[in-house]
Amino acid sequence: MAKTVLVVDDSPSVRKMVQMTLAAAGYDIIEAVDGQDAFEKATSSHVDAILTDQNMPRLDGLSFIRKFRETPQSVGIPVVFLSTESDASLKAQAKEAGATGWMVKPFDQNQILAVVKKIVGA
Repeated sequence: MAKTVLVVDDSPSVRKMVQMTLAAAGYDIIEAVDGQDAFEKATSSHVDAILTDQNMPRLDGLSFIRKFRETPQSVGIPVVFLSTESDASLKAQAKEAGATGWMVKPFDQNQILAVVKKIVGA
């Protein structure tokens, strides 16, 4: 059975690139346009991993992960940030909130595949 990855980004082009890359490798993809949309989808659907942007409307990545980690659905679900942000204090806050990892944009398709394979074990 294919692993499902929730891709969260307010940029349609970033979501599309990640979706195309992961779908070609056999992953099922759920897309969310911001942290609030992601929270609703992550708590109502089964996901094996989440890739999230930081800077988004309605609910940013850090706020999303904090809210998600308060739910029983979040147990064992790796969450990796995909962001243009690379500030060490923001990364520390993300780790403290329950993030599994951090990738800085721009990234290439091989990087994203390697990270997803590592975190979902597929």
